[in-house]
Amino acid sequence: MCTVIDVPLAVLDLAPVARGATPGEALRHTTELARRTEELGYRRFWVAEHHNMPAIASSAPAVLLAHLAAHTSTIRLGSGGVMLPNHAPLVVAEQFGTLEALHPGRIDLGIGRAPGTDQVTALALRRTVEGLSAEGFPRELADLMNYFSGEEPGPITATPGRGQSPAVWLLGSSGFSAQLAGLLGLPFSFAHHFSAQNTVPALQLYRQSFRPSRWLEQPYAMVAVNVVCAESDERAEWLAGPSSLSFLKLRSGRPEPLASPEEAAAYPYDELERDFVRQRRAGQAMGSPETVSRQLEELLARTGADELMLTTMVYDVADRVRSFELVAEQVAGGLRRNG
Repeated sequence: MCTVIDVPLAVLDLAPVARGATPGEALRHTTELARRTEELGYRRFWVAEHHNMPAIASSAPAVLLAHLAAHTSTIRLGSGGVMLPNHAPLVVAEQFGTLEALHPGRIDLGIGRAPGTDQVTALALRRTVEGLSAEGFPRELADLMNYFSGEEPGPITATPGRGQSPAVWLLGSSGFSAQLAGLLGLPFSFAHHFSAQNTVPALQLYRQSFRPSRWLEQPYAMVAVNVVCAESDERAEWLAGPSSLSFLKLRSGRPEPLASPEEAAAYPYDELERDFVRQRRAGQAMGSPETVSRQLEELLARTGADELMLTTMVYDVADRVRSFELVAEQVAGGLRRNG
């Protein structure tokens, strides 16, 4: 058995925008959370690129990471992820090369294949249909990696970029990126928080496909999981209501800022919507420290994850911070996984 020392904990934050709050307030709360989780000993703090979503303010990861790096000192900072179809690889190389040059050894570049938004917004970001093609992703990823390494010299040099490579990860919610990460010998982060049914098959595919590389000798898999930890199961359930409602509204094409727990509790769910929420919560961790500890241990046993990344989408920043405190102080010390 391996202790939690062998299973580091990380944070994924979306800079949630609560109803009645501003994006500026949401970004300040994310900064507060980054500072506190650094104090608590979390290994890394990632922010995710999303667009055209009123409840999420982390639309520009490179800009936000520069701000967070200036307000922290030791925690690793990264993107979970930058959605490569939205950007020219050279731009990503220069942005993250700049971050790595300014904060050497602290920057992770998590790369995603999806646009992180709807089709209309994706076209507005990249402006060409070709930029949205899944078939083009491996080629653009290879271009990005070459800007960092310079292994295939060309007419363009990323400055900063060449020689200032962050730690590159592939992100995914299905088997495509899992297999590609394995073939390239890159670390892999799986989005269990919104694709729980695919977690185990994708990780198996990653490990089966893995080839040692200049970056990794052995596969390294991180699993991102929704966590709401509170003093009791009942309070955690109450705090989780806004996130469930927000995801329901998003999937039904009605995105809104994050509702309060009172508003979420009063929402008139029909049976199909209740079933959607139940499926959404399956495999996640929610409850008292004892409940969350058991749920995370079960997840570790199923996945054999090398690292867990926790994401907590609740209405009030104090409850968000408290959830991470409870996990660090009361849950983490008891976690085990098969090793």
